[in-house]
Amino acid sequence: MKMKRYFAPDMRQAIRKVREDQGPNAIILSNRQVAGGVEIIAALDYDEALINQSLGAHERSAAQTSAAKTAVPSYADVEALNEPVAVDSGWDMPGQQQSRSQPSSLESIEQELKALRNFMEAPLLQFGWGEMRKVQPLKANLLERLMGLGLAPALCREIVDKVVDQGQINNGWTASLKLLANMLPVADDDILSDGGVIALVGPTGVGKTTTVAKLAARFALRHGRRHVALVTTDSYRIGAHEQLRTYGRILGIPVQTAGNREELEAVLNHAQDRKLVLIDTAGVSQRDLHLTEKLSSLDPGKQKIRNYLVLSATGQTRVQNEVIKSFRKAGLHRCILTKMDEASSLGGSLAMLVQHGLPAAYIADGQQVPDDLHPARAEKLVKHAVRLMQQEQEMPAEETLAFNFGGLVANAHI
Repeated sequence: MKMKRYFAPDMRQAIRKVREDQGPNAIILSNRQVAGGVEIIAALDYDEALINQSLGAHERSAAQTSAAKTAVPSYADVEALNEPVAVDSGWDMPGQQQSRSQPSSLESIEQELKALRNFMEAPLLQFGWGEMRKVQPLKANLLERLMGLGLAPALCREIVDKVVDQGQINNGWTASLKLLANMLPVADDDILSDGGVIALVGPTGVGKTTTVAKLAARFALRHGRRHVALVTTDSYRIGAHEQLRTYGRILGIPVQTAGNREELEAVLNHAQDRKLVLIDTAGVSQRDLHLTEKLSSLDPGKQKIRNYLVLSATGQTRVQNEVIKSFRKAGLHRCILTKMDEASSLGGSLAMLVQHGLPAAYIADGQQVPDDLHPARAEKLVKHAVRLMQQEQEMPAEETLAFNFGGLVANAHI
């Protein structure tokens, strides 16, 4: 049996590496989350007898636990493989000097059994997913299609469970999309109607300045440009002030600069007669150690500012999760989803909105000011996600489905 370890940022890329290197007949023996992504151990020419031999060795070791001291569990079976792999069991591999004291016999056996469980888990998950395909084909197909949207596995399971509980499995796809739309939080207010003091916050490169210009242009067309004021607090990015001032000159709307909390308070006091004041903030990384300090400058105390997070639809789900968690420290009010026209999948973004309960107010799907800005509607967002899935025509790999849903077959009742 030939074993090999693979590392990748996510499960899909790891599976792709396995298939490119070992082909479609490779079997995944274990997988786990590691720093920076996931780790997979895969093999060709899977030898079940060898694993049974290892199991027998572990049972014999367990029978000797009554002794005062038990020898360190052997890795002879692993060494016999063509490409030995160090199993994360808490022991150093043979030939390596142990860097810490030897644990007790019971601990060593427990760690060894845990490693063996991880070793056998993936084949069992693949078997479980195959059984679900046979026993619950409608449910399995529904999970696959929802994963194809780009939704998180936990959200897929939640939706499918609700569909099953409601007895709608025969009409599962339509019922699932309706459930997803109902779960999506969308804003019930409207900047273009209500106005107010709005600050657009978020990381760099998500389109905050362009979105400010779109909102300002739309409001000016509806209420008149004398009712709009633009403010920039971006003193970090070269040319940031000039970009917003260019939009301001085109729209005939004044642009003020505020470098700190006191200046922002003075600017807002001066613009109290304006129905809408839009604040373009500096892009800040969600991992910036001074994020809280920078966001605190948006709280002048007397003026009530509503913070709208600008979130790119092209961002990775993990990054979007970090962004929302970090910028919640600013007291987020709503979200604006940008770069919809550049996204190849929308499910991850929708899953993040559902997970964090952050209402979407607007979506932006291009650079045209003010045309490419629309109110967020749950049904339209779901339809767009389906359209992107159909365009990409790329469904999740069987290994990915087995990893996420292979353990559900034990609870089958359909």
